[in-house]
Amino acid sequence: MSTVVLLFLTGLGLAALYFLVAAGLSLIFGLADVLNFAHGIFLAAGAYGTWWAAAHLPGAGAEGFGFLLAVAFGVLAGAVLAVLVELVLIRPLYARPIHQVLVTVGLSLAGVALLRAWWGADPLTFPRPSWTRGTTRVLGATVPNDRFLLVFAALLVLGALLLLLKRTRLGLVIRAGVEDRSMVTALGIDVRIAFTAVFAIGGAAAALAGALAGVYFGNVSPGQGTSLLIFAFIVVVIGGMGSITGSAMAAVLVGLVQQFANYYTVSGVGEASVVLLLAVLLLVRPRGLVGSIA
Repeated sequence: MSTVVLLFLTGLGLAALYFLVAAGLSLIFGLADVLNFAHGIFLAAGAYGTWWAAAHLPGAGAEGFGFLLAVAFGVLAGAVLAVLVELVLIRPLYARPIHQVLVTVGLSLAGVALLRAWWGADPLTFPRPSWTRGTTRVLGATVPNDRFLLVFAALLVLGALLLLLKRTRLGLVIRAGVEDRSMVTALGIDVRIAFTAVFAIGGAAAALAGALAGVYFGNVSPGQGTSLLIFAFIVVVIGGMGSITGSAMAAVLVGLVQQFANYYTVSGVGEASVVLLLAVLLLVRPRGLVGSIA
């Protein structure tokens, strides 16, 4: 029983990471119709920004409010980078999807190369708060505390995004733009502002995932964003392109399948099981679990 509890909570922690990355991808694709393969660099900006801030930003550190300040700096770095990418590289290419793919793939590769050139290819030790390095007993299982932090952050972001989409004017514009972008433009609403806002929100969520990934893995590395991005894309497709709720459901499914399959079989089967799950779902329900922005 304790093993099942541990696997379940660890799977939820991994699912929280996948969701934080996938949420931005869902929003960006749902409104702007952009498959952003450079989303991993927003995650890397959050991870390295938090790592740098904890050591150099006045008032920041690895404990308490200092860690929150370091994470806030990392999230801001991811959001600013996302806005710059949208304004400079993506905005001129909205009518050219093939060029979008080429540019974002190239940007992703260039971002990883720059990180390796600047900070090296070796993983860097992440400044984890002492509380996250401890454990808590749950139904006989000894569970690392960082899993609870990840789940709490993911639930907070999920709630904030749903409130944004359903209770604010920007959310109304986003949902209307997904349904009929030309009609929204005809009503005199500048959808481009919503595009930029969505990129900023997506970049901030990915940057938060990067900071929390540092807590989860205990280190940061240049390729960390790319590896998480692969599973985030799977989550987006399973949940339904453009659906926040669907991404949350799919993230839980993918995280649990991966954890349980890896434990009860051999290492690597969990990843293969996730790909098999994706293939089966595409055959049975091509639009995903939800299939619309919600």
